[in-house]
Amino acid sequence: MTAQPAAASADGAFVEFDRVQKSYDGETLVVKDLNLQIGKGEFLTMLGPSGSGKTTCLMMLAGFETATHGEIRLGGRPINSVPPHKRGIGMVFQNYALFPHMSVAENLAFPLEVRGLGKAEREAKILRALDMVQMGRFASRRPSQLSGGQQQRIALARALVFDPELVLMDEPLGALDKQLREHMQFEIKRLHDQLGITVVYVTHDQGEALTMSDRVAVFNDGRIQQLAPPAELYERPKNSFVAQFIGENNKLPGTVEEFGEDRAVVRLASGEVIDATPVNIRSKGQQTLVSIRPERVEFKPEMMPAGAHTLDAEVVEVIYMGDIFRTRLKVAGSDDFVMKCRNTLGQTRLVPGQHVRIGWHPQDARALDPL
Repeated sequence: MTAQPAAASADGAFVEFDRVQKSYDGETLVVKDLNLQIGKGEFLTMLGPSGSGKTTCLMMLAGFETATHGEIRLGGRPINSVPPHKRGIGMVFQNYALFPHMSVAENLAFPLEVRGLGKAEREAKILRALDMVQMGRFASRRPSQLSGGQQQRIALARALVFDPELVLMDEPLGALDKQLREHMQFEIKRLHDQLGITVVYVTHDQGEALTMSDRVAVFNDGRIQQLAPPAELYERPKNSFVAQFIGENNKLPGTVEEFGEDRAVVRLASGEVIDATPVNIRSKGQQTLVSIRPERVEFKPEMMPAGAHTLDAEVVEVIYMGDIFRTRLKVAGSDDFVMKCRNTLGQTRLVPGQHVRIGWHPQDARALDPL
């Protein structure tokens, strides 16, 4: 018998963490007072470094870990005491977790047999799931006869075969090579859009999170540091941790000389004075890190935006990366300032030792709380 479709709660949330905490030893909290609501049909990624609490949250939602405090709800229904196999949740693991002694079809049949579906219905669902992941020709093979990418597709098909409304994915692409991983990102997103399922995805790969998600919850030290759509996380980080964890950043230390709601005046450690957008700045005299994305830095006067801040720089290193040149510069006392320039026809090639004038728009600089 299949699980009944879960409705959204009164406030529209499909998955809810309500003041959830988790401790393994009774003293140290690995998840601290988590409040999170996930909409029906949303693709939400939990992103963070190892030990930040993201996987523990996923395991509590799956039912493999028990919350120390607080309540987890699915479709408005508390599920803390519901065993994993009765939650109706699909699960995809990094290590695939396929049964090696079973064929592909038998692996997909297993969750359907547990739910009591008849043979004809099982076969129809298995064929449909395999077609969704373009693996229809491999039903009779064993996992050992498949490549890593093929095994991951089968693991994904097994999670989808019983038509769950919620699918959890724990680092599902971590074992794949870069090219296949990027291809599978688009495949998973395509299936999400096609089926309208809710996906909660865990990764430490920021590129993966930005590519696939409707929203990203950035975890650190057991708490969500910021919850926002990918573009907002990248363009408007709320603190230094998010700014440094999402994408690459240049960091110039300085002191806040003036600040308001939208503008801070910062004197860099090297003496230069620049404008930046204040983030978590509370007073004059506060130490700050000014953050500028490498791709927002220009060295050609004609390419610099109106009102650009400009500083003298010396080229330390130029790395050819195919689509871009990654140039390391000595700027304002820092010898680890990076500028990324697209590899276009006629692009000026810089060389180590060359002196240039670089610039960026003041809106692209963030005056952040120091880490």
